[in-house]
Amino acid sequence: MTLNWSSLGEVALIGVAATVGIVAVFSLGVRALAPPGAPFGDTPADSETHRPAPLMKAVAALCFTACAAVIAYGLYLMVPALH
Repeated sequence: MTLNWSSLGEVALIGVAATVGIVAVFSLGVRALAPPGAPFGDTPADSETHRPAPLMKAVAALCFTACAAVIAYGLYLMVPALH
């Protein structure tokens, strides 16, 4: 049995890049929903007065939608019954 090492390396590299990309986009979405000006890990006592701007909500929704689309595409590729 022989291995095609270049193909294995390519798959591993794409897998790591996709994972890092998904985590980064999801993190941007979570940060977009954070109260404006709040440092990381700081939760305000009254969250009702610290709502994100509508633009930031749209950015967060776009980030979460992109993550869901990538996950759905990955499931589509893995499940043979879907294609």
